[in-house]
Amino acid sequence: MLDRQPTLADAHLHLRPLAPGDWPALFAVASDPAIWAQHPVPDRWQEPVFRRYFEEALASRGALIAIDRLTGAPIGASRYDHGRALPGEVEIGWTFLARDRWGGTWNHAMKRLMLTHAFAALDDSGAPAITQAIFLIGETNTRSRRAMAAIGGVLTDRVFTYTMSGVDVRHLVYAITREGFAAGPLGSRGKEAGPPAGRG
Repeated sequence: MLDRQPTLADAHLHLRPLAPGDWPALFAVASDPAIWAQHPVPDRWQEPVFRRYFEEALASRGALIAIDRLTGAPIGASRYDHGRALPGEVEIGWTFLARDRWGGTWNHAMKRLMLTHAFAALDDSGAPAITQAIFLIGETNTRSRRAMAAIGGVLTDRVFTYTMSGVDVRHLVYAITREGFAAGPLGSRGKEAGPPAGRG
């Protein structure tokens, strides 16, 4: 069974369960309007809107805060969820990073940790509990779609449409299988050498 709120770390990035006391520091990161410019909820930098995100993340029991181990500062967040996933899947999403960590390296490190953990989970029989991770990306969010492709995400034919900020938004579903992860840019055969550059 997958533990959706683990503590995960590499030499540079620490992921741990999101806690109520993380609000001030995480909102300080999220209050940059440019982070959300292509997001389906572009006003999430505003306090009441991000408060909803934060409270939903706490209630999900799958949210993780991302911390730079060198500075101890929060740099973003992500989440595991099963609500829209099929049996044998987990959804990874609700991810954001501080703008000075954009550029791929820190997102790669975060997703590598989360996917490694997910694909290591076993069911009661000892078989792999998770065979595929899915990621929902707003159709017009070109930056996130490029980032998804860069970590080996494969576009599927699944689509979800949700009303967000009063607008119907189509979300495309990308997937990474266990085998695709192992052979792809984040897996053991594609793992990047060296630490993240000081700023993503």
